[in-house]
Amino acid sequence: MAAAGQLLAQPSTGASGWLKFDFKWLVIGVCVLAVAYLALMPLGFLLWQSFFTPQTATKAAEFTYGNYLAAYTSSETLKLFFTSVGYAAGTSIFSFTVGTLLAWMNERTNTPLKPLFFALSIIPLIIPGVLFTVAWILLASPKIGIVNLMLQGLFNTDHVFVNIYSIWGMIWVDGLHYSSMAFLIMSAAFRSMDPSLEESAMMSGASVPQIAWHITLKLTWPAIFATLLILFVRSIESFEVPALLGLPVGIQVFTSAIYDAIHQYPSQIGLASSYAVTLLLITTVGIYFQSKLSSQGNKYSTVTGKGFRPRSMDLGKWRYVTASIFVFYFSLIVVLPFLVLLWSSLQKFYSVPSMAALHNLSFDAYTFILTYPTLASAVVNSLFLAVGCATLVMLLTSVICWIVVKTKLPGRWLLDNLASLPMVFPGLVLGLAIMIFYLYFDIGIYGTIWIMFIAYVTRFMPYGLRYNTTSMMQIHRELEESAAMSGASWGTTFWRIILPLLKPGLMAGWIYIMIVSIRELSTSILLYSPGTEVVSVLIWELWENGQYVELSALGVMFILALFMMVMLAQFVGRKFGVKED
Repeated sequence: MAAAGQLLAQPSTGASGWLKFDFKWLVIGVCVLAVAYLALMPLGFLLWQSFFTPQTATKAAEFTYGNYLAAYTSSETLKLFFTSVGYAAGTSIFSFTVGTLLAWMNERTNTPLKPLFFALSIIPLIIPGVLFTVAWILLASPKIGIVNLMLQGLFNTDHVFVNIYSIWGMIWVDGLHYSSMAFLIMSAAFRSMDPSLEESAMMSGASVPQIAWHITLKLTWPAIFATLLILFVRSIESFEVPALLGLPVGIQVFTSAIYDAIHQYPSQIGLASSYAVTLLLITTVGIYFQSKLSSQGNKYSTVTGKGFRPRSMDLGKWRYVTASIFVFYFSLIVVLPFLVLLWSSLQKFYSVPSMAALHNLSFDAYTFILTYPTLASAVVNSLFLAVGCATLVMLLTSVICWIVVKTKLPGRWLLDNLASLPMVFPGLVLGLAIMIFYLYFDIGIYGTIWIMFIAYVTRFMPYGLRYNTTSMMQIHRELEESAAMSGASWGTTFWRIILPLLKPGLMAGWIYIMIVSIRELSTSILLYSPGTEVVSVLIWELWENGQYVELSALGVMFILALFMMVMLAQFVGRKFGVKED
């Protein structure tokens, strides 16, 4: 309490008592209360709803274990659990294997055009999951898939060669989409690792596969395990792929089961909540082990300087093979999905590419989309949520980071954990929890854009915290002390000194949150209402209505707009001093 008392003691600025109050504590108090509200409200009401029957106009909610009994005494639930875990494990292993192989080739070998391949790896991250899934449906569907129809024509058979509507198809699509994430994470791990042991093994006559297996992978074991955990958590909370590829053929995972339970009539919110609690526990365990591993990463450290330049392993003629692998991979995750969407968008009715279909090219789908009644409002809503969420999250977490890093207030570790708590919430579970809360506590935001805004801020708050914490730790305490000795108030110091010095982290976090917000679907799908649709929800609705060519036209424009936004954001980032790692 003594430390808190010292921090509270500030010189008087006037005769009146209220003028003696330091504005700093009002700002800090509001930010702490906001974080506690955003973090604890979804968790508390998700757990509450899972133990109660739904409230109706004639009957109050009643405490019950029935939701859990219905969920976990059914033989289908065990199947649901193993399907979910198997799907997430398969997706994470596949995406990790692909991403790590490409990262190793990019960072440790003399593969040609490596800088180009690294730059291209960012592109898949901006393609929304729903569009990537739809593109692969058009490529590998048993009935209309281009790959199947081409192979059937080549071999003169009706046999289905590739079935995207299967657990393996789900793993293929989601694994490809997440492989770029694995590539970027493992590239950073390989780049920061001391190459001296590899070079010593190379001079001793070890082969490239021996070096990669016995040295490189073992030294990057913490990064490998952390990457697998990140990919597992992201896969088990995935919604688009299970909903579009699994539900049509009866393959359910927890996210699709939650969505299905809510959209039954009558809605089974309690059952969905009990499923959500299980999914929440799985993601919590995964993130716990991930953070535990991060804190023990120094056991695998190697001593090196920042300026080292590792010698690339000479692959000889095989370097052209590795370059071909990069080209093939980029074709699978960017070129083919974009081209099939582009082709579909230029048709009046979807048809397989052929010389005859070339005569039916039309821009009708683009005309339809540009005159679509809800397009303008969806674009405005998406931009408002993305820009507003990114701005509020970065400002809110900058104050939280200052409390955690720069003060000695007791309990600040708890504030850090509270702000990080939403990270364990899958997007669909968070949307469900917020929907339940504002359904029962009607304060005028249910069915408005503001309920989605609160959900976005809650969902992306932990990411803003991580960006700001890294930058805050680099700001020396002496700068604040000098400003205080010069008579500057806390508000002036924070606005004129702290925030400008946080600018690289603020801008990097703002750019990232804006991009992921504008393509968010899993949280929005349960919270939107007529008039509050966002672009990702509009794409979902077009798919459910069977308007494939119109969806493709919107998808092409959306991807191009996101790509230009990323380019603009990178330009602004360089202008404001955001440096790449």
